[in-house]
Amino acid sequence: MTLSSQIQPGREAVRQVTVPASIPMVTLVGPRDEFLRTLETHLDADVHVRGNEITFTGPADAVTRAAEVLTELITIVRTGQGLTADAVERVIGMSADPDTRAAEILTQNILSTRGKTIRPKTLNQKRYVDAIDTHTVVFGIGPAGTGKTYLAMAKAVQALQAKEVNRIILTRPAIEAGERLGFLPGTLNDKIDPYVRPLYDALHDMVDADSVPKLLTAGTIEVAPLAYMRGRTLNDAFIILDEAQNTSMEQMKMFLTRLGFNSRMVVTGDVTQVDLPGGTKSGLREVQSILDGVDDIAFCQLTNQDVVRHRLVGRIVAAYDRYDSLQPQGSRGRPGGPAARRVARHAGQRRSTESGESS
Repeated sequence: MTLSSQIQPGREAVRQVTVPASIPMVTLVGPRDEFLRTLETHLDADVHVRGNEITFTGPADAVTRAAEVLTELITIVRTGQGLTADAVERVIGMSADPDTRAAEILTQNILSTRGKTIRPKTLNQKRYVDAIDTHTVVFGIGPAGTGKTYLAMAKAVQALQAKEVNRIILTRPAIEAGERLGFLPGTLNDKIDPYVRPLYDALHDMVDADSVPKLLTAGTIEVAPLAYMRGRTLNDAFIILDEAQNTSMEQMKMFLTRLGFNSRMVVTGDVTQVDLPGGTKSGLREVQSILDGVDDIAFCQLTNQDVVRHRLVGRIVAAYDRYDSLQPQGSRGRPGGPAARRVARHAGQRRSTESGESS
């Protein structure tokens, strides 16, 4: 791969990148030049392709950045990893930081299973994964779709396969998202299943389907509501607490003090989606101020820029963030929250009862 550049009259820069002959151009430019159009759109540089040479024309900073992005894309393709439109957009986003090498992030393998390799896809995701490697307790805080739980699950399975731990324990609080499930039919496991189903879904992505029942039966993998953790000491385990924004202060303390020898904990949650009853403080919201500065504990913040679901999810999260920022400080999260709705409904019922009694 070779690079050449020059400045043309009118202060317009030209940068040329020669793609190695070993790389099929279609893997780099995308179907119907989709990836190149993404570069043009996001980097304000004109793109011209001739043979295996790609030329960028435009403002000097734009063509320099475009050439650097293309170089990173070439490095990713060389590892045998295919490109997608989302991956190209993520590389462009990471190129804003001159100290970040997108290829290093997107080619870091965490777990390979069933023909699928799990990797971090953003800089913050890499920082999160690195924190799990270097700290005993890690908090992953961010909006939906940022891979908080999924990456923690991948690290847990990796640790189990490497025999760094003897078991995986997955837990979450049994809180409904604004709905009342009532008295569910079936056995205790049937009642618990709806709450822990997302953890099972992630687990089936990473472990052979035939092995999951055996691991669950043997206790090598345990999935349970948070209330079942009280009174236990968890040794030689990788423990994940999901949906931690729905823990109370007391529950968070209870969970963290379950940590035993040779164990690791990852706590994940989204503090913008709290479903606790009105007046109950979220343990996840308060824990950072309590544990700030404690050694061997890391707090990793993920944002809408780290959303790796459908690209529209990131835009939805960003739109809600903008909406919240425009609300008065005292009223944020009140009008539409499930807890607020329940409080308002109960208040209305009390007023109706009092009115009936007074009449």
